[in-house]
Amino acid sequence: MTAAQEQQAYPVRVVAEQLGMPVATLRSWNQRYGIGPQGHRAGRHRLYSPADIEAAARMLELVRSGASPASAARAVLPVRGIARPADDLGALLDAASHLDSTRLTGILEAQLAEHGVVDTWEELCRPAFADITARQAHGQGCIDVEHLLSWAIVNTVHRVAPAPVQAGHGAVILACAPGEFHSLPLEVLRGALAEQGIHADMLGAALPATALAQALARRHRRSTAVVWSHSPETADPQLLTTAGAVLVYPAGPGWDDAALPPDVRVLRSLRAALTELRGSPTGLAQ
Repeated sequence: MTAAQEQQAYPVRVVAEQLGMPVATLRSWNQRYGIGPQGHRAGRHRLYSPADIEAAARMLELVRSGASPASAARAVLPVRGIARPADDLGALLDAASHLDSTRLTGILEAQLAEHGVVDTWEELCRPAFADITARQAHGQGCIDVEHLLSWAIVNTVHRVAPAPVQAGHGAVILACAPGEFHSLPLEVLRGALAEQGIHADMLGAALPATALAQALARRHRRSTAVVWSHSPETADPQLLTTAGAVLVYPAGPGWDDAALPPDVRVLRSLRAALTELRGSPTGLAQ
């Protein structure tokens, strides 16, 4: 980059602020997909040219529209020929079955880095749990395998997709309904939101109704909450009426048969949740 070109180039923090996204995500895109400065010299900061900024802005637009980071990068820089998702299901199940947490987290980290949270969850993790569930139905146990895989997913998603630094009053609240301990889908949703620069506060499993009401009362009126229920026994419609001005979405299969008002939108999948939360009237869409 010439001296004249450097006058029209910007450091990563300036670009991240301009685009409204975390610095860590922008750096990750540069390292993993080549979206950003390519002519780096030792001892010098990486500077983004106007073309680099335009490519990053286009990728951000695609990701916020629901594309995975890898597919968005392919669209922005097709000449780089980013590989199609590999089928690592067998390797993932083998590592989990042997309780090999190091190999397990390594596979997950590579998949998350290459394909993003949504595609890794939908195309790799969910099929893996389906296989484990089938084994359990045939009397093979595998509860330990299921628990290790769940732990590995949460651990790896937190490292690969950390929460954005700036939370603000518009942050999403994620909580499981009282008596609901199946919190993994919310952990995955948190990571998927983080990939798109949206901060989410995780209140975890089996949150008492009074605690949920208190948490929602602390929030600014433009906040959004997601209440997860995996089974019908924990899907109580009254949980959705204690929010005041906070918009609350029910999520999970437990709500399928619940008696909900016709205007209530149930988030039935990870992709649906991202689409709805990005477009909600809470100031989250950027």
